[in-house]
Amino acid sequence: MNLDYSDDDRQFRERARTWLSENVPREARPPESQGQAAAAFDQAWQRCLYEGGFAGINWPKDFGGLGLTGIQQIIWFEEVARAKAPHPGAMSIALNHAGPTLIVRGNTQQKSEYLLPILRGETIWCQGFSEPGAGSDLAALSTRGEIDGDHLVVNGQKMWTSNAHHARYQELLIRTDPTSKRHHGLTWVICDMQTPGIQIHPIKNMMGERHVNTLFYDDVRIPLENVVGGVGEGWSVAMSTLSFERGTYFVPEQISLLDKIEQLTAMACKVRLEHGKLAIEDDHIIARLAQLKAQALALQAMTITTVGSLARQAQPGPEGSIVKLFVTTTYKAIAQLAADIIGWDFLEYGDDRTSNRWTYEFMWSWVLTIAGGSSEIQREIIADRILGLPRAR
Repeated sequence: MNLDYSDDDRQFRERARTWLSENVPREARPPESQGQAAAAFDQAWQRCLYEGGFAGINWPKDFGGLGLTGIQQIIWFEEVARAKAPHPGAMSIALNHAGPTLIVRGNTQQKSEYLLPILRGETIWCQGFSEPGAGSDLAALSTRGEIDGDHLVVNGQKMWTSNAHHARYQELLIRTDPTSKRHHGLTWVICDMQTPGIQIHPIKNMMGERHVNTLFYDDVRIPLENVVGGVGEGWSVAMSTLSFERGTYFVPEQISLLDKIEQLTAMACKVRLEHGKLAIEDDHIIARLAQLKAQALALQAMTITTVGSLARQAQPGPEGSIVKLFVTTTYKAIAQLAADIIGWDFLEYGDDRTSNRWTYEFMWSWVLTIAGGSSEIQREIIADRILGLPRAR
């Protein structure tokens, strides 16, 4: 692919930079502890993007997007990071999972009904994949859906469901063939979270936030018209979802890493270590900062490669697992270095990220090693589907 910016690219960057400078909210996003206020903030920001002409940068025009190039998507993420604009937050699953999956696997009616409300910030989605006995091993899921006339009747449990308490819809993976095993006999359905029979129970994370939940389904009736890709084709559709999650979902995180390293370097110029030296004068600290900068630049090259592959195919391939793994390990290393520079004060932490931003980043870095498939699973995918190595036993 051509890595030079075209005149259109440069004009888009200038237009995005100008718009963001005029429209980024001045107030901070409310903390998760304030419940609905945080989700409402995310929806309002997405609505602002839509009205400003910056929603769905690389979504096809037929579905309400701008139909721009992958390079312009990266430019947008760069300008968002530069302007310190809000993250999609509660809108992330809708924008980065559900929407792209429906674009490549949904039928005409599903695309017409669900895609535009996502871009307008009207509908929050959540993901119903993981279960108590099927987290990283997704093929072991047991939540079942029995066909009853023109409905599926769903019973079972899901775990670690982000923003389920705010969501209107859920991308739900169930087992519709009771005799099937592993990845056979699964079905991907759109579940209206207002359907009777769904119970949502919060799980607080180590930062004290209610972000994830456990869900129980008791005779939940879902219309068969909500099946995406066909009954029994759920594994294939789920792989589409996960390819977007691992291939493009973490691109904004990757772009933000260079900024985090710059902030860490600035802090190292001010903080003195126990032996009295400034952190930036310590050879070991300097070497670690240099290594992190090199990793972030390598990730930048990986991102361009991912964008190049998307220009040739409808969805990311297994190479997205490399990006996901490298992003999370680099993020974790940045947070660990921050802890080593700050010292004992790093342990000071209140009930939200403003009390010690780096402590929050450290705890969040551990979440990232699990979210979207654990680091161990990413290594398995890389070994099996990219390197062709024998499967672990």
